Amino acid sequence: MQIVQKIRCPNCGSEGERHYLSDSQLTRTQCPRCDYLMISCTRTGKVIEAYAPGIYAQCELSVKSVHSTQLSKASTSYQL
Repeated sequence: MQIVQKIRCPNCGSEGERHYLSDSQLTRTQCPRCDYLMISCTRTGKVIEAYAPGIYAQCELSVKSVHSTQLSKASTSYQL
């Protein structure tokens, strides 16, 4: 049996869907606008598969900027 619920996409905020697949004990959350997808186990909550365009690039940029800031502070303190 499959139950479909209308939700807000956790990636872009537009209207998405959450499918509860009771036969396979999976939950599939998807968004047709931004191509977000997350499949998780209903019983354990573990993520089986996930795809969220734009999230990785944003996280990678913020991590790089934090590292470059830390490196420039470290090199400045050693130059004193």
